[in-house]
Amino acid sequence: MAVTQANFRQRAEQLAAHLPPLLVAAERVAAVVAQGVHGRRRVGAGETFWQFRPYHPGDEVNRIDWRQTAKSTRVLVRENEWEAAESVWLWHDTSASMRFASHPAVEDKADRARLLLLALAVLLVRGGEHVALLGHDRRAATGRGTLARMTAALTRDDGPGASLPPRIPLPRYAQLVIIGDLLSPIEDIAATIRHFSGQKVRGHLFQILDPAEETLPFAGHTLFEGLEDEGVLLARRAEDLRRDYTRRMAAHRDAIAGLTRAARWRLGLHHTDQPAQAALLSLYMSMAGHASG
Repeated sequence: MAVTQANFRQRAEQLAAHLPPLLVAAERVAAVVAQGVHGRRRVGAGETFWQFRPYHPGDEVNRIDWRQTAKSTRVLVRENEWEAAESVWLWHDTSASMRFASHPAVEDKADRARLLLLALAVLLVRGGEHVALLGHDRRAATGRGTLARMTAALTRDDGPGASLPPRIPLPRYAQLVIIGDLLSPIEDIAATIRHFSGQKVRGHLFQILDPAEETLPFAGHTLFEGLEDEGVLLARRAEDLRRDYTRRMAAHRDAIAGLTRAARWRLGLHHTDQPAQAALLSLYMSMAGHASG
């Protein structure tokens, strides 16, 4: 038996050696998370009853269960469990600001975003979901071939890109995952949410920040240089900027939270000095919670 296990381990290592490093890392992160979660229960057009829930503005009237409503003080909607694969569209911020890392020991935001995006795709494909990269794929698909194509797209260096996804049509009731630092003007973020929520797309915004972007821990003479042609700023006492900076950062996040609540989207936050597994679990469970209404 020991020989068999050794041979199995050797074979696995040989196979992994031929896989792109990003996919290997994503598989490892996904494997850790998969040990603690079960498949997502999905709401959709199946015939198997799942649950009753309160009616929400925008729900179709023909989904109201009038018999159960008559027994309750609330209007109740009948939900069925999804019996076919659901399309999930994934997108990550490729702008220059994502290349920031405050310390050599901290992964930059771009690398962490790619890792989380692909690890999420691994989990979804294992669960039978159809996934696609927004802006790259014409339709959602599943299987190992889909993961290979995604890996190739994510590892291709096309130079600095967009900080928000292209506003293109998506299938009705699809899910969209947007991973980035979300430091764009709030008006642009609002326009993006309006575009996709208007198509009945259920969205998940997942903000990735370097810890220094939250606390501005610098002191003394500090030269700040913008990564997207914002210019430079020489602060004689960087600590004097901290209070106003953190206030504005909090206000920006509060504004995003308000937009997501209004659209019934989900918002998550992750810092690059924290384990990727924790971020993936948070995002995956958020999607499961969104599916349950």
